[in-house]
Parts: sequence; C-alpha cells; structure tokens
Amino acid sequence: MAQTQKPGTGRVLTSFLAIFSACLICPPPLHAQQDDDVVRVNTDLVILNITVTDKAGNYVPGLRASDFKILEDGKEVSADLISSFSVQESPFASVVLLDTSSSMESRLSLARSAAIRFLDRLRDEDVAAVYKFDSKVEQVQEFSGGRDLAPVVYGVRARGLTTLNDAIIDAAKALAGRPEKRKAIVVLSDGLDTHSKATTDKAVESALAVGATIYAVDMSATEGAGFHNVQSAGVLRSFADKSGGRFVATPGGPALRDAFASIAEELGHQYTIAYRPLNQKRDGKWRKLEVQMSRADLVVRTRKAYRAPKG
Repeated sequence: MAQTQKPGTGRVLTSFLAIFSACLICPPPLHAQQDDDVVRVNTDLVILNITVTDKAGNYVPGLRASDFKILEDGKEVSADLISSFSVQESPFASVVLLDTSSSMESRLSLARSAAIRFLDRLRDEDVAAVYKFDSKVEQVQEFSGGRDLAPVVYGVRARGLTTLNDAIIDAAKALAGRPEKRKAIVVLSDGLDTHSKATTDKAVESALAVGATIYAVDMSATEGAGFHNVQSAGVLRSFADKSGGRFVATPGGPALRDAFASIAEELGHQYTIAYRPLNQKRDGKWRKLEVQMSRADLVVRTRKAYRAPKG
C-alpha cells in the first residue's frame, strides 16, 4: 500500500493506479438489467470513496493507508489484496434531483433555492446535471459547471405523483458514463415515493453500482413534526446512510448553506481505496463493508455494502 507523499512522483503513481483500476472495472463498464432496470457493474475490484472527519465534522487530511482497516462480511482485508490507496483533490460529477410532485407545491420555491445553493458550491472543475421528477423523470439541465438553474426549471409547477426511486436509478445511469472518480446524487424531496416502478432497494443498488454517494435534503422538515415527516425523513436518511452520504434535516437557512459547502469539500477530498474481494464467488449476493480507523477521534463514512457480480 503505497503512500502519496512527494508532489511529483505521488501524483504520477496515483494517476497510474487510478488508470490501472479503471481498466480492470471498465469492460464492460455497466449494463441495465432488462427485468428490473437496475444498473449493475461487472468488476474485479471494490472501490471505496471514504470521507473522514473529526468529531466536529471537519475533513481530516494527511491520513495513511495504514490508518484504514477494511472489513468485508466481518473479515479483515489483508494488505496484499489492496490494489491502490489515493488521496487527492478530484473533480466530481453530481446529479441534483428536484422533487416537483404535487406534495411539494408549498416547498418548490425553497427546493429551487436549495438546488442553486448546491450549484453555487461547485468548483471550476466540477459538473452537475439537474433532473426533475413527479409522475415521470425528466432531465432539465445537462452536465455543466453552471452556477444557476436553467430557465426552464423556474417555470416548473408542482404536480403529479412521486417517482423518487426511478429518479435515483436514472441519475445513476447518467453518472455511469462520467469520467470523474467522485460521483454524487443530491435529492431534494419530501421523501415518500408513490409511483415508481423500482423499489427503494433497487434504487440504492443502482447508486452503489456506479459508486455514487447520495446526499438527501428533507424538504418535509418545513412543516414540523408529524407521522408523514417521520416517514419521509426515514426514507431519505436510509438512502444517505447506505451509500455513505449525508442526510440534511433542514431545507433552508445557514444550516443548509453550511451543509452544501461541507458536501462539496468532502466530495473533492475523499480517500479512495481499491481492493480485490475476499469472497471471489460471482453469486450476485451482497457483501457487508465496514471501514475502521486507527484513531478513535475520527468519524468515517463510506458505502455499507457492495453486490458481487453474477455469472
């Protein structure tokens, strides 16, 4: 497990390892199953994008490969199975999913403002696309480094049912073709799906298959506590937890601004570890993942599982 240290040689080694890893996982990069329309990846490596913060939520730089311990189904991954370890500033690609269903009627303006706040945090090298979803999913803004929403988004009205799961799958498909190593799906929704063909599990699986982290903003929080809000928060929190992302419980104000600033920072500064699976069976089953740190004062977030290739 090589450590990136010298500015010149470190970048060259990291780039080589990244290219080598990509070559192993690319052919074929992905395909959508015809039976359930879930994005799947055939891969010989497990890629972990890992966020490490202190107790206050600040990103922690300068960690070494030896500071990380990876567990697959409870068993430690040995050093000889780790193909690469890198830490570098990297551009990221993201898809913003804007809920425009009828349940969002009183919150759509706030959701648009929240989307703009996220786009405003993009760096020059980052790109984002914007999709809206109600009874159907529709792309309203292609991948770009723009800091504002396309004019068409301002004319959108809240109507129809909610296809949140389908929207996440479409976002995963869009991100699958992007060259950026860091990928994110930002969901602005009240959380309750009412019309998707896909299940929540299939939506999570699609995001994990392309290495996308889900960041979910609970727009229902504007109406205070209630059974509906507890349900929606639970759905959105589950998406974030399973993908190693973050659940944002407030849709506006300084807290949202700070949350988006932190999300943009962590996407650009994650640690990436690639390793060969302990379990080589191509059985299509889930493998549990856990990352432990050498220091007790650190907080780590990454994907909770991966699904093995099948066949």
